[in-house]
Amino acid sequence: MTHPTASRLRITSMYRRATRTRAIYRVTDRLHEGRTVHVPAHEIATTDSAWLAELGAHSPLVDDLARAVRASDWPAALGIGDYLSVDVTVAA
Repeated sequence: MTHPTASRLRITSMYRRATRTRAIYRVTDRLHEGRTVHVPAHEIATTDSAWLAELGAHSPLVDDLARAVRASDWPAALGIGDYLSVDVTVAA
C-alpha cells in the first residue's frame, strides 16, 4: 500500500532535462576593421589572446575580460575591453 499523499504528489521536474542556453557573445577587434567573431564566453580569452599575439603582445587582462563577461559585470567588461581594444556584446 502506498502512502495516501504519495499518489497525489506530482513530481514533474525529476525527468525533465534542464535546457541550458549558452549565450553567444560578439567580440569586435577595434584595431582591425571588420574583425568580429561570435563565441561563447569560454572562448573570449582565447580569441583575444590570439589577436594580441598577432601584434606581438600578451596580457593577463584577457582572462579578466572573460571572467567579467561570464559574471555579467558589464562595467568591468567595458573598462577591460577599452584596454584591450575590443568590444564585447551579447549576440544571442
